[in-house]
Amino acid sequence: MKSFVKTFCKLLSALIILTALNIRFLCASLYYNGHIGVLFPSVCRTLEIVSYLLIVYINFFPALSIRKTSTVRNKILDDGVSLLQIFLATTIIEIIVCIVALLTAIPDHIEPGFAYPLVWIRYLLPALLIELILFWNGIIRVYLTSVQLGIKWRILGAVCGWIPFVQIYALCKIIRITGSEVIYENEKYLLNRIRAENQECHTHYPILLVHGVFFRDFRFFNYWGRIPAELKRNGADVFYGCQQSAASVAKCGAELTARIKQIVQETGCKKVNIIAHSKGGLDSRFAISSCGAADYVASLTTINTPHRGCIFADYLLDKIPDAVCGKVADKYNAALTLLGDPCPDFMEAVQDLTASSCSRLNTMLPDTPQVYYQSVGSKMNGAFSGRFPLNMSYPMVKHFDGANDGLVSVDSMKWGSGFTLLTVPDGRGISHGDMIDLNRENISGFDVREFYVNLVHDLKEKGF
Repeated sequence: MKSFVKTFCKLLSALIILTALNIRFLCASLYYNGHIGVLFPSVCRTLEIVSYLLIVYINFFPALSIRKTSTVRNKILDDGVSLLQIFLATTIIEIIVCIVALLTAIPDHIEPGFAYPLVWIRYLLPALLIELILFWNGIIRVYLTSVQLGIKWRILGAVCGWIPFVQIYALCKIIRITGSEVIYENEKYLLNRIRAENQECHTHYPILLVHGVFFRDFRFFNYWGRIPAELKRNGADVFYGCQQSAASVAKCGAELTARIKQIVQETGCKKVNIIAHSKGGLDSRFAISSCGAADYVASLTTINTPHRGCIFADYLLDKIPDAVCGKVADKYNAALTLLGDPCPDFMEAVQDLTASSCSRLNTMLPDTPQVYYQSVGSKMNGAFSGRFPLNMSYPMVKHFDGANDGLVSVDSMKWGSGFTLLTVPDGRGISHGDMIDLNRENISGFDVREFYVNLVHDLKEKGF
């Protein structure tokens, strides 16, 4: 019912725009053909004023009402999509009207001294101005608020906007992507409202999110995308590991232990539930087994962690000259030092991800009985699935390690008492980055935010 009302309001808005655009022209044509006589000036002027006021209103409220949606951002996006839809519909109809009018609406006689083309100029200029306002009002809203549009379609939309006919396809594509985003986010909002009282993610112990290698979860970058906010909306207490971006498993494990003890001391929570992505899983295991964090950890869930390392990493380190590795490491370490890492070590981090290094780590890091261990993994379904650069690394990893997520093989991800493999049936699959909402992308068949809500809810049901 709501979608019907919304569609009806958009159609009504488009009808108002079309009426406003054609009032001056229709009145002028009727007048000069002798149909409305002396009433023309006052009638036309009144209708014009009313119509232009309605156009201004539509530019603020395209659906003719003040609607409540999931967030302010989503309402702005929704209005932007509506404005673009109204612009597209009215522009196409106006072009047809102009063609028909040119062929049929020329008066039988023109009074002396009257330049009939002025009627068209006085009609077309306001029409063009109104359509431009509709378009730019809509496109600016969409470009500033859409998450799913991405850089690609923002650039393609700007480029294709100058190419006749292609611009229509690009605009339709932008409307489809952003319109789907509005619907998706509104459904997510309604779902969270329905289950708000249940506190689905309010676990006995707080959640500690531990990031992987070469990224940070604090200052300048949100590693976990939209996931933390979704967990908090459903009652979770969320903390971050805050270990260095690139360092050895041993160093990061020690940093995590200090961080866990800090959280326990400040909150009095006694223990934490760790959810660790990629190398963060190895760091967490080291903290639990070798740094004394076991007494403060209730559970460890590893996400796409290379527990058995990556064979292709051994191959790369063997083939790439030491001088090249050194230059890359120096630049990376310098950049991360500026961002706040006290002593980043690119090469130590990479070497600890090799199959040979992980084999040694596994002998050193036996599971601790009082900690519940489980693991989750995902896989891509082809070389062209997922986003850059994981779609580029997928073939190499598959050659050396088999089925993978663009970086880590499925076999290497398995650890603990249970393993869950995630994918989607179509050609895309789920990449290493998708598992942390790296690109903030709504993937058909996989809702990453809902996955984490269910994951944490399961921990709650287990008493953690």
